Amino acid sequence: MTKYWLMKSELDVYPWEKLVREGQTHWDGVRNYQARNIMRDEMKKGDLVLFYHSNCKPPHIAGIARIVKESYPDFTSWDSKSKYFDPKSTPENPRWFMVDIEPLVEINKIGLPDLRMNPALEGMPLLMKGSRLSVQPVPEKYFSEICEISGIKNIKDL
Repeated sequence: MTKYWLMKSELDVYPWEKLVREGQTHWDGVRNYQARNIMRDEMKKGDLVLFYHSNCKPPHIAGIARIVKESYPDFTSWDSKSKYFDPKSTPENPRWFMVDIEPLVEINKIGLPDLRMNPALEGMPLLMKGSRLSVQPVPEKYFSEICEISGIKNIKDL
């Protein structure tokens, strides 16, 4: 059964356009245990992702991606030259994990203010007070609503 997620990236770190250009990427650098656990334990190949640009004005959903490779150790945590280096993580005992995603559909950007004004999205984790998690679940009813807003009539067509 397909699950739905939202993954945040800053425009200056990894924009949607770069994912489209590259065709696929590993989602590295997540250093929050709750987000790590979602990627490690819950994300499955074929799951769909709202690609969200954070830390910009306005923050917005830029596209829909798909999980193409399930959880594996985040090798950037072992690289002492990486900004994601963690000396407590080793190949023998990895602390951090990642998944691979590919772009599916670019959508007309849906800004955070527009998401907040849509009564059908009330209760969506992204819109909850204090929600700062970079990887989070999106219940199907919210994912479907965002697809509808974007002109995608049936999420099964993705």
